[in-house]
Amino acid sequence: MKFLDEAKIYLESGKGGAGCVAFRREKYIDMGGPDGGNGGRGGHIWFEVVANLNTLIDFRYTQHFRAGVGDHGRGRNMTGADGKDLVIRVPVGTVILDEDKETVLLDLVTTGQKILFLRGGDGGFGNAHFKSATNRAPRKFLPGWPGQERAIWLRLKLIADAGIIGLPNAGKSTFLSVTSRARPKIADYPFTTLVPNLGVVRSHDNEFVIADIPGMIEGAHEGHGLGTRFLGHVERTKVLLHVIDATQDDIVGAYKTIRGELKAYGQGLAKKPEVIVLNKSDALGPELAEDQQKILAKAIRKKVYVMSAAAHQGVDDVLALVWDHVRKGREKEATPPAPDGYVPPAEMVDMVFEDAE
Repeated sequence: MKFLDEAKIYLESGKGGAGCVAFRREKYIDMGGPDGGNGGRGGHIWFEVVANLNTLIDFRYTQHFRAGVGDHGRGRNMTGADGKDLVIRVPVGTVILDEDKETVLLDLVTTGQKILFLRGGDGGFGNAHFKSATNRAPRKFLPGWPGQERAIWLRLKLIADAGIIGLPNAGKSTFLSVTSRARPKIADYPFTTLVPNLGVVRSHDNEFVIADIPGMIEGAHEGHGLGTRFLGHVERTKVLLHVIDATQDDIVGAYKTIRGELKAYGQGLAKKPEVIVLNKSDALGPELAEDQQKILAKAIRKKVYVMSAAAHQGVDDVLALVWDHVRKGREKEATPPAPDGYVPPAEMVDMVFEDAE
């Protein structure tokens, strides 16, 4: 299945049916009076989040969606049938944006979530609605109300616990392939990965999801290479795994290049927890790999780890580090935020004693 993470679609909810002008006509009943029914309501448009979708490819071939139109009212006080609702199914992690591609209308992250997006138009009144003591034979009716129209953008942000970032050909896809059952394309040339890949990783009886996105180059935020459009798939992650090719000459420059692109992209990516790993250590040998580790750690003043994904060296240790950040992120999300003005009892006691002194 081809991967598609952005699509523009056009929506139109159903128009309401018109009311009816009718009078009761039966044998032996004189002046039966008005009995025109109301029109039916137009169909609504809903969005539903389903678990068995992972791409927006369906919206490449169908861009226009219209809900059913309400039926007109009929005689004998019969109300028209409501228009058929339209349910649009999207994958988990879909963001609905306004036509400007900036205003977020909905963020759908829960499987089974179903939200009413556009309401159908109400049906018009028939002449039975307008009868009164002073107007016993009204011929007035109302047309149905029009539905709502809107053009929106759908943008998919994959739900993953950790994201792998780095320059092209750093070994990100190899790491994903040896730690999960994902089978991304692997080759000895840059930009092998053209679309994000997901893999379920198991570390010490703990499972979490890792997203591997295509590699970036300097100037990606200006559209160079594949750009930064795939960085949206790691916005929701709890930790970033920064993979650097240990065999290249300028490992410090490689690290700073990716960090610069993260800062230029924004969305809080530069502030996420980061595990920095030098990959392909088997091609250098233990001593040279350790020298590269010390050079990078001294330059960036952060902890640097060494591994070889292809040779399965140090992979388990890296997974344990990533899982530790994932666990902390999950615990933070599970803890409800304290209400405004709330002070824990212990701290409140300390404050009281400080005031007394």
